[in-house]
Amino acid sequence: MEEKQNFEENMARLGKVVSELEKGDIPLEKAVELYGEGVRLSAICKKQLSKAKIKVTEADGENPLKK
Repeated sequence: MEEKQNFEENMARLGKVVSELEKGDIPLEKAVELYGEGVRLSAICKKQLSKAKIKVTEADGENPLKK
């Protein structure tokens, strides 16, 4: 669950966390733990998307056909 994981792996884990929370049949402590993990994963994914957007934007600016 670190930023070292790629975006797809982080999103897959986030999906599993959400699924577990949606079941609703887990103890409160586990739900709180999963919620915290989900918040962290969401922040990591957002950061990874921002980095990708910057790279695309920079590459787009270097495109000689784009004016």
